[in-house]
Amino acid sequence: MPLKDIIVIGSSAGGVEALRRICSRLPADFPASVFVAQHLAPSGRSILPEILSRSGPLHAEVPADGEAIQQRRIYVAPPDHHLLVRSGVVLVRRGPHENRTRPSADALFRSAAVAYGARVIGVVLTGLLDDGTAGLIAIKAAGGTSIVQDPADAEWPSMPRNALQRDHVDSSLPLDAIPALLEKLVTEEAGPSIPLPEEFDNEDRIAAREMAVLSEKLDLATPGDFSPYSCPDCGGVLNRLETGEDLRFRCQVGHGFTPLGLVDAQNDGIEHALAVAVRTHKERIRLFDQMSQSAQARGMLHATKRWRHATDEAAQMISVLEDAMARLRRVSTDA
Repeated sequence: MPLKDIIVIGSSAGGVEALRRICSRLPADFPASVFVAQHLAPSGRSILPEILSRSGPLHAEVPADGEAIQQRRIYVAPPDHHLLVRSGVVLVRRGPHENRTRPSADALFRSAAVAYGARVIGVVLTGLLDDGTAGLIAIKAAGGTSIVQDPADAEWPSMPRNALQRDHVDSSLPLDAIPALLEKLVTEEAGPSIPLPEEFDNEDRIAAREMAVLSEKLDLATPGDFSPYSCPDCGGVLNRLETGEDLRFRCQVGHGFTPLGLVDAQNDGIEHALAVAVRTHKERIRLFDQMSQSAQARGMLHATKRWRHATDEAAQMISVLEDAMARLRRVSTDA
């Protein structure tokens, strides 16, 4: 019987230090492979592998696409790429963003669940929003093990808190207790894997940019049923995908969203539109003021009054719009 030897970790804000602390406590003979999806800026080179290699005895690296998986190794997703797992190899692909992120913990977790089933241990650490929650659902559905950092211990509690709101977490504990638990779990037999519904494999192929294979399987580009929502990234129609308790949305381009991620993206779109409206009204105030001065200089009292009234109305609109932006930011922060 195989052991629990595939560990996938997802983190976002505050994740570099959290990952460093975990990796510093793993032993040199750690009999497992570790895969990390840490949200990063999309440009430039990541120094996270160097940080993790210096922090402990295990070697960390950004793998090549198709590289063979080895134990006692930490594989780190590069910027602007998904890190995915297949049987025996690791994939590095520029598949569609999930919740506007790439790399995505959900994409990594889902691929590991499809490939390795009950051998997988999924770990969600500090971060914003809910990346990793859908991935843990896939891992548990396949018979794997799930660990979530205690939100009270996390620098940014949203990711672990959202993961804990779903009934699929085996352990929630402080960050510094996670390495010891991992050491214990990797010595345990994995048990039988549970076959996953085909939808999980379809989602995995989208993340890996295997759209041609998916189209042949489904006779269409995007799985799921049409929803009334549009994709915040490209404007296309979002399809609704529901597997058990896991609800997601995906467009024909492949952009994926959880409900919380979709709300956050919509908030960004609304905030951008409000900011454009505020800027336009400020420009209108300057224009109205010039027109008012010009009318006054020519003795056009009625026109002067009209443009000054327009200036006052534009200023009132700016106040309303800025208040709406402030309330929208509070909603985003609460999520």
